[in-house]
Order: sequence, then structure tokens, then C-alpha cells
Amino acid sequence: MNTKPILLVEDNPDDQQLALRAFRKSNLRNEVILADDGVKALDYLFGTGPYSGGAPPELPAVVLLDLKLPRKDGLEVLREIRADARTRLLPVVIVTSSREERDLINGYSLGANSYVRKPVDFNEFLEAVTQLGLYWLLLNEPVLD
Repeated sequence: MNTKPILLVEDNPDDQQLALRAFRKSNLRNEVILADDGVKALDYLFGTGPYSGGAPPELPAVVLLDLKLPRKDGLEVLREIRADARTRLLPVVIVTSSREERDLINGYSLGANSYVRKPVDFNEFLEAVTQLGLYWLLLNEPVLD
């Protein structure tokens, strides 16, 4: 089992709590790093801002990335992840409520590994997050560092 952390980039506190609950319910024990905006996510990934001064933090097993974020939106975060050699192959799953076709196209064009629309129903949301965690942590074969 992949024991690396999960980076959850989500600004909605309710969706953060639902995701955390889904991970607990599915017995995934990976640490979850929460970033409530795009700048904080990039600070974590690149060891800048509050994460500077030492070795960069361990790269996560997967980034679960919302699109509608304060300070720096999800597509810009994805663009910066793919532009850096250290994070270029990092699995990034867009998890968003956006129904915009252009967001879907732009996400895949920028290198998203998957694009998942958040279900509105509470139980469906829990199931979707559980399945995402199980796939990316248990079944996916990551590129070795």
C-alpha cells in the first residue's frame, strides 16, 4: 500500500470534511495535507512559503485538486505542477463541481490524470472520494522517485 500523503486542495470546509470522512470510512490511513487555496498547494509541493527552509516535503501519492480556488485557481496550479521536472509526473485528479466543458478540456490539456465531477448527493460524494482514494493508493502503479 502506498503510504505517501494525499494532498487535498479544496477551499470548501464542508467538502474537506466529507473527503476526510470518506478516507476514514475506507480505512485509508495516509496523512491528508489540506490546502484551501492554490498558493498553499504549490507552497507545499515546492517547499516554499511556510514550507521553506528545509528539505521540500514528501511529494504526495496523489493531488485531489478543485478548480474554483482562491488566490490561484486549480488550472494554474496544474499548469505549474506540470511545468516542473520534480512534479511533472505527479498524479493529479481534478475533483470539481464545475459543469463547464472548457474546464474539462483544459484540465486534460494541462495534464490531469483524471477529471471527476463532485456528486451533489452526500452518499455519492462519500463513495466517489472513497473510490478515488482506493484506486490511487492501492491499485495505481506510480512512477518511482
